[in-house]
Amino acid sequence: MSGAAKVWFVGAGPGAPDLLTLRAAKVIGEADIVIWARSLIDEQTVREHARPGAEVVPSDERTLEEVVALYARAKAQGLVVARLQSGDPTIYGALHEQLEACRRLALPFEIVPGVSSVSAAGAALGQELTIPEVSQSLIFTRRPTRTSMPDNEELQAFAAHGTTMALFLSVRRPRELQQDLLDGGYAPDTPCAVVYKASWPDEVVIRCALQDLAAEVRGAKITTQALVLVGPALGDGPDAGRSHVYDPGYGHRYRRLGRPDRYRKASRG
Repeated sequence: MSGAAKVWFVGAGPGAPDLLTLRAAKVIGEADIVIWARSLIDEQTVREHARPGAEVVPSDERTLEEVVALYARAKAQGLVVARLQSGDPTIYGALHEQLEACRRLALPFEIVPGVSSVSAAGAALGQELTIPEVSQSLIFTRRPTRTSMPDNEELQAFAAHGTTMALFLSVRRPRELQQDLLDGGYAPDTPCAVVYKASWPDEVVIRCALQDLAAEVRGAKITTQALVLVGPALGDGPDAGRSHVYDPGYGHRYRRLGRPDRYRKASRG
């Protein structure tokens, strides 16, 4: 079909096809061209939602320039593109350069948020990652590999905060990762978790102390598609605080102190 050309950058979620959002499914179903990364997105996600006749293009065998050429063709022919990205497109999604390409082409675009692998990892671990009086901050970062890190974003400096950290794209060199975290100030017994392919059928969850992280990762032969989490929120101690929002002594506009039935009465009109 032809019409108003547009590129949708669609968060396809961490892997499980049923974690796709309703908006994402709608966009995929209406697209003329669906571009997807086969190694990171379940084929069922594309098979179930792409419309008959849509052009389905694997992105993992193409360079950025080749993908941008598809965007240019969409612009010329009035086509709608759904560019599927694993997790959420705005987090380590190689998105910035694609948005710049769309701007150069004067091609409208829109981003559809997706379920992040961090959310899927927390679900796999069965716990909250921001626990009152234990850890109220969550740092997303990575080790430098082919992509360098800015000078003010050294892993050791982040580790010095002692809060919970989620490390993307960092599992390939587990010994160096472990040493960076120890050098930054985490204690050897700091709880860690490694979640491989969160939400996929072959998901693997490893829990260990930081001092055992490298050995556990190497023993499991995990080299990619894994998230490493480290920090106090991953422990199972009983000293965690309680969220104030549901505390009897905490009032807000729906629950006033001393008048617990106020909102219920108002709701009945």
